[in-house]
Amino acid sequence: MIAHSANGPQPRSAPELLLLHALPLDSSMWAEQMHLLPGATHAPTLYSSGETIDAWARAALKPLKGDNIIVVGCSVGGSCALEVATIAPQRVSALVLIGTKARHHPEPTFHASALRLIDEEGLEAAWYSYWAPLFSRTASTATVDRAKEMALRSSAAEIARGVTVFHTRPSRDHCLSTFPGPITIVSGADDVAPGPSASALQAAAAIDGRLHVLPACGHYVPLERAFALNAILADVIRSQEVA
Repeated sequence: MIAHSANGPQPRSAPELLLLHALPLDSSMWAEQMHLLPGATHAPTLYSSGETIDAWARAALKPLKGDNIIVVGCSVGGSCALEVATIAPQRVSALVLIGTKARHHPEPTFHASALRLIDEEGLEAAWYSYWAPLFSRTASTATVDRAKEMALRSSAAEIARGVTVFHTRPSRDHCLSTFPGPITIVSGADDVAPGPSASALQAAAAIDGRLHVLPACGHYVPLERAFALNAILADVIRSQEVA
């Protein structure tokens, strides 16, 4: 893939892979994807990176040096991926958005109730109320338990910050129709946030959009269908390799 400048086409650097996690998980949700681009894969945990999606995106981007960044995000991580592409469009070569809704409609009452539940009843109560139901009913107990353990490793303050970042993010649906590189949209067939229908509309809105709907899978695709996701990501990586 070629980047353009005022002096004509310039070759891109070697690809880098940036993996951005979902709420209420952390970077370890990408354990099965870390081998896909050895030595050039970055998977930060974002909760300490600031109070806004812009701050998260800038912190995630900071360690990367090249201009051939494949940004992969799940849920709020997908929103962060869109923010990275907005901040540094000349450096992002491809986007993979998993369980992501680019358009945001603020829900202040829901936001406040989520923060109140975390504060008054704790993370475990919030897990069962908000996040456990996002798994497919076919997901294994081991997979769901692994995710719960991951979520409970973070502090209540960190997850509350993540909830606020999610609920205060801007709409980035315009990014779908302006980003020049490939945008791969991935949804579990059983996901409801946003789900296959909304994901199909987003893929159709992109200049170069591709849609993958994975059967027997909910919101947390990297945990529920790691093998299938790895095949999708490997194809994206190959498409961005420098000749």
